[in-house]
Amino acid sequence: MRTAQRTPDARMLRDVAAIGAAMIAVGASFGAVAVAAGLPPWATVAMSVVVYAGGAQFMAVGLVAAGSPLAAVLAGLLLNARHLPFGLTLGDSLGRPRWRRLLGSHLMTDETTAFALARPAGSARHRAFWLAGTLLFLAWNAGTLLGVLAGGAVGDPATLGLDAAFPAGLIALLLPTLRDPETRRVALTGAGLAVLSTPVLPAGLPVLLALAALALPALRRPRRSAADRPGADPSGAPGSAAPSGAPGATGSPARGRGRVGPREAGSGPALRTEERAC
Repeated sequence: MRTAQRTPDARMLRDVAAIGAAMIAVGASFGAVAVAAGLPPWATVAMSVVVYAGGAQFMAVGLVAAGSPLAAVLAGLLLNARHLPFGLTLGDSLGRPRWRRLLGSHLMTDETTAFALARPAGSARHRAFWLAGTLLFLAWNAGTLLGVLAGGAVGDPATLGLDAAFPAGLIALLLPTLRDPETRRVALTGAGLAVLSTPVLPAGLPVLLALAALALPALRRPRRSAADRPGADPSGAPGSAAPSGAPGATGSPARGRGRVGPREAGSGPALRTEERAC
């Protein structure tokens, strides 16, 4: 029983370790690039601890080195605006206390969000978020420190193919959720929007544009017609009543004011004869 409960956590720990190894290498590259760009070693380490923004840190270092610190801040906010829907989705998984939510928002990354959403809501998602968030945060900062100490010996992680490790890991984590047809349609639509808009939009906006695919289920939901509503006439004319003499639900003629009985029907010719005699 105890082994069965620990198996999912052990599997998740293995997956986090695989992503963390790639994150150490990319973090080391960031540390080396930042120091080479003229950023002090202490500022490089502090940036990874306080900002912890991954790819946005590379962009910020380049803009700061070019003499545009304000542009670095604005670009970082734009690039990481995708964390807003992440926070709305995982807010309940961070915990009740405010300090947990503040700390969890700092640890929230694409990888951490994917690890958490791959687990069912509740305690399993809560554990997944905090385990992945803590370990990946430590891996990134350990890599940054390694890059600062090693300098230019780290090199570019793209030459080793490590830049593809993060998207590949995210795809592997999200594959189980694509079994649902509706989720698969939304994901493919969002991916198509992001790919098509990447050449024409600034960095960060294609990801935000992909969120428009979330409206797809609402657009595909069929609207209830007037004929489907309870108490409505199938002919579409509201308030119309069945004609007199028409068969009812049981097949018997409807009783109405215009009904003529057999005795009344037979007395018609006799009355007309009496009138002519007069």
